[in-house]
Amino acid sequence: MLLIHCPYCDETLPEAEFAYAGEAHIARPADPMATSDEEWRDYLFIRTNARGPHYERWRHVHGCGRFFNALRDTVSDRFLMTYKAGVPRPDLPATEDAQ
Repeated sequence: MLLIHCPYCDETLPEAEFAYAGEAHIARPADPMATSDEEWRDYLFIRTNARGPHYERWRHVHGCGRFFNALRDTVSDRFLMTYKAGVPRPDLPATEDAQ
């Protein structure tokens, strides 16, 4: 069972309390009507699908209902940190392997 920390409620709860909402920090095109079909396709569907640390959006569905961001390692399925929506993407935390 995954445990996720909600930065708004300041509680750590089981994954069943939350809903995954896609990759975090995806910038919407400034003028969608002037965007080519290929650029619009990339915005809607193309994601990094990174192996390792990955920035994601989550929603605390059965709690405060708010969206927040998380940094999760896709290899170990471990949450490295969570932070409030609207906060700039934090740097990756230093790991023991980086020495």
